[in-house]
Amino acid sequence: MANERELIEPTPGDKRYVRRDGEGRFKEVEDVGRASAQDQKREAKSESRPGHGDRGDRRS
Repeated sequence: MANERELIEPTPGDKRYVRRDGEGRFKEVEDVGRASAQDQKREAKSESRPGHGDRGDRRS
């Protein structure tokens, strides 16, 4: 499975979730607002592990 996503803020007020490959380069980049909006619109079919919230439901 992919590495955990981390939260970065390249400029003040611009937060993004990123995943890095084995060499430390960005593999996936997502805007936090858009990721959160899509999470709320859809019902996930599987639970996610900590750090992988975009890949399924979070545990309650």
